[in-house]
Amino acid sequence: MTLPTSTVPLDSDERLLQRAMLAASAAGELLLARPADLVVESKSSATDAVTAMDRASEDLLVRMLLADGATDAVLGEEGGERAGSSGVRWVLDPLDGTVNYLYGLPEWAVSVAAQRQGRTVAGVVAAPLLQRRWWAVAGGGAWTALGDDEPRRLQVGGERRLGHALTGTGFGYAADRRGRQGELLARVIAELRDVRRIGSAAIDLCYVAGGEFDAYFEQGLHEWDSAAAALIVAEAGGAVEVLADWEPDGSALTAAANPDLLRELRALLVAAQSSRRSSLG
Repeated sequence: MTLPTSTVPLDSDERLLQRAMLAASAAGELLLARPADLVVESKSSATDAVTAMDRASEDLLVRMLLADGATDAVLGEEGGERAGSSGVRWVLDPLDGTVNYLYGLPEWAVSVAAQRQGRTVAGVVAAPLLQRRWWAVAGGGAWTALGDDEPRRLQVGGERRLGHALTGTGFGYAADRRGRQGELLARVIAELRDVRRIGSAAIDLCYVAGGEFDAYFEQGLHEWDSAAAALIVAEAGGAVEVLADWEPDGSALTAAANPDLLRELRALLVAAQSSRRSSLG
């Protein structure tokens, strides 16, 4: 639970978390007021959607976080990078799970992370239609709340056996990448309890933090997809690993679980990827 604003030092990580939570809540409220005539555009591919609501959410986040003359840096999915001089950098995903949002599915979220010297120190993931949010501050544990319920501290699951691990994953929007991800999944799925595809990387990672998922992996995440949720996993006792150069295009693979299970998952994924590449000659 966060402290009352009046008791928190202005330059503390806890104050950054409070700013993040207020901004994420406001952006979530904005997104709930989805217009009936929402216009959909494409980004990296014909199936990679962006809407005016993505952009409006990010604009609101930036206005709130940079209010009162703040000189923080910002990295946003829609607006890109802007420099700052305060030593704080905000990493924003204004609408993680845009396709879910378009189809009326509830698994979408606003993700806000605060960094100092390249290290995430506070983060919140808010999922308005689930009436749930997750948050963490470095060294303060990870927490979640459903509606108006009291916050509950998060702890990753203790499963260490791959064959008993319920695992989340996701797929890219480019057809060739989805095909490669499908081939990899086909090589590992029999070694896992089962696989779930939620459609929001931030929520996937938060489910790892709370034990709803034992593990998670996905290729091609961006910093805004995972910055806040990765801190939440770490503060819940889990680990997040990024395997660089997973594909020739330079994209990485992100995996998360408790530390023991993550070692097993990494070994399984690396062996499967090696086998897939060998089969291609």
